[in-house]
Amino acid sequence: MRNALAHLPKAQGAMAAAALRQAFLQPDHAAAQATWRRVADGLRPHWPKLGRLMGASEADVLAYMQLPLAHRTKLHSTTTPERLNQEVKRRASVVGIFPSETSIIRLVGAVLPEADDERQPQHRCTGTEALAELPNPDPANKAPQLPPKAA
Repeated sequence: MRNALAHLPKAQGAMAAAALRQAFLQPDHAAAQATWRRVADGLRPHWPKLGRLMGASEADVLAYMQLPLAHRTKLHSTTTPERLNQEVKRRASVVGIFPSETSIIRLVGAVLPEADDERQPQHRCTGTEALAELPNPDPANKAPQLPPKAA
């Protein structure tokens, strides 16, 4: 949304944002695609650069709409990575200037395990029931299997 609104004058941002949001409110992927294209076609005559951006990014932006609703509500937001970035920035601002690249890696390395602890199974954003709803991948297009973890 931010990338799209960057191609518009500030005065038209609210109107365009409301139109773009309509695609994300649709119940399924096909309806979202149709709405996205209709909005893009409506905005393209006035802002061709925005129209090109919407055409090029449609598949990426609407990919999460193919998942079950329980997953969509968690994936449409970038809150989790933004929260992690804010925590790294907060700790880095205390240090100010880092003496070496190794010290930066140490700081980020201290923050990431804490973030991982917060995302343990009891705090999982989607339960195992919701994971069972995911569509099975195409057997012909099977991803390579990872070796089992050593015990």
